[in-house]
Amino acid sequence: MSAPAFRLLPHFTLAFVGLFTIAFFIFAHEGLYDYDDYNYARYAHQLATGTFDLTPEPGHLDYTPLHQRLMVFGPVALFYKLLGVGIFTTTFWPLLCTFGTSLIFYLLYRQQHPVVASAAMLLLGLHYFTLNLSIYLYPDNVLMFFAADSAAALLYGRRPAQAHPVWWGLGFALLNFAASLSKETIVYYLPFYLSLLLLDLWHRRHGKFWLGALSTGAFLLVTYLFVYQAAAHDLLYRFHVIESVNEVRRVSNTSTGDIVARLTYMPLQLLIGTGLGVVLLLVLVAAIKSNRLSNDARFWLALAGSSLAFYWLGSTSLSYYNPNSLLPRMLTPLLPPLCLAAGFGVEYFARTGRGGWLLALGLLGCAAWLRSSISIVYGLLGGFFAFAAGLLSVGIVRRKMARFGPDTAFFAGATLSVVGLIMAIRPAYFMAKPSNSGYFAQQQLMQQELRWAAGGVVLMDNFSLHKCEIMYGFRVPDNLRFQHYAAYDTLRKVPSRPIWLLINRPVLSNDELIPQVITASAEQVLARFPRRKLHSQNNGVELYLLPN
Repeated sequence: MSAPAFRLLPHFTLAFVGLFTIAFFIFAHEGLYDYDDYNYARYAHQLATGTFDLTPEPGHLDYTPLHQRLMVFGPVALFYKLLGVGIFTTTFWPLLCTFGTSLIFYLLYRQQHPVVASAAMLLLGLHYFTLNLSIYLYPDNVLMFFAADSAAALLYGRRPAQAHPVWWGLGFALLNFAASLSKETIVYYLPFYLSLLLLDLWHRRHGKFWLGALSTGAFLLVTYLFVYQAAAHDLLYRFHVIESVNEVRRVSNTSTGDIVARLTYMPLQLLIGTGLGVVLLLVLVAAIKSNRLSNDARFWLALAGSSLAFYWLGSTSLSYYNPNSLLPRMLTPLLPPLCLAAGFGVEYFARTGRGGWLLALGLLGCAAWLRSSISIVYGLLGGFFAFAAGLLSVGIVRRKMARFGPDTAFFAGATLSVVGLIMAIRPAYFMAKPSNSGYFAQQQLMQQELRWAAGGVVLMDNFSLHKCEIMYGFRVPDNLRFQHYAAYDTLRKVPSRPIWLLINRPVLSNDELIPQVITASAEQVLARFPRRKLHSQNNGVELYLLPN
């Protein structure tokens, strides 16, 4: 599948995925979401202003693993220095990493396996949670980028005809080090890496690559540990931080049924529920035909299987069993190998026309199991593969489709187009729906109405409280203070100091925050302040002046 017509597919796919990612970044952006991305932004500002402390003492607010993930907020600090503090400069780095991962797929296989490159870019680049994590300052897509890079370096560095294996080994070690400075879950790849190392040692091959990798890795690790020894008098400072947090969050597993569920069907439920059922089924198609696939395909299948097994069964603590959280963002390290392995499944279907019934039945089964909004995506994809498999099973039609059937650029392009358009439905919906945070409306109102006001105290919901600093570029006016609504009763009323009431209706009606974070509706809050006076409003965000 290397004809000129096939080679055009990755170019069009990369352009489409890139433009769609940028559109999602612009139209679906919700500002900061939670306390984590606020902290990363705060650390970036500290780094940019020279106030960052690498090793806070135990008990300090920043004695947390987030504080040690320098590759998450370090580049953001550079953007702050160059472009200033703002929500788009804060999240530009995750956006680059998101698109960069698709670019890796393009560079890897655009020539030898154009359908694989195109399918992998679509499956990863249009996956809703990949796009969603590109608009927040979270470490997951940053880790995904470096993890994909490191795996690609391992694959290329061990090729028999590789002219510079030592340099590839050095790059492999550097990329894994960068990944470890992004998030600790790069450890998902460790079993696979160790297995290849032991296999190569047994067969006495790729020695130059591993010499470069291990010597560079040892140098980086020793240097890293001695930095902490010098700064905190503790070689294992970072690991002690991780274990201390694990101890705080430790929950005894008293129910055997909960453990059994966690080790059996719950991870599968998460994968299918996040929309990755199509990826898993395509990986299954590739795995079934693995004896007919290339060494590259088997490489990505093995990495996908081992990292998925580590996530499914592994523990985040060495002292007790603490399974990985069943959250969509915890799956991002798994996406590069899973999507590339699935790409080989798409290539097999596009080349032979086989596997369509398996895909159709599996996808329709996912739709029936979930019975949620994402069932629409599964149902449409299942319907397409059923239609294609049905056409190809009719002999007369198959003969007439010689110019447009399997192993043609038309068939491959049609398959990729349908998969891409259907995958784009869910993120397109979130681009079009109203904001659920009112972030930009609140920022505009606060900057216009409160920056030059007579200062005072601003009462707001606790979800919005920690976003105020970045809305002012971490330069909050000295005469402004922000408090939760409940603080009104204890405030010292001073005539010269206004008391403002800020109501963010999108936040107060956000189902994701009720009732864990938001415990009162806008009407319930307003009922507590009957003597309020409306001062300004902007797209569901209202600012009132209260009597004092």
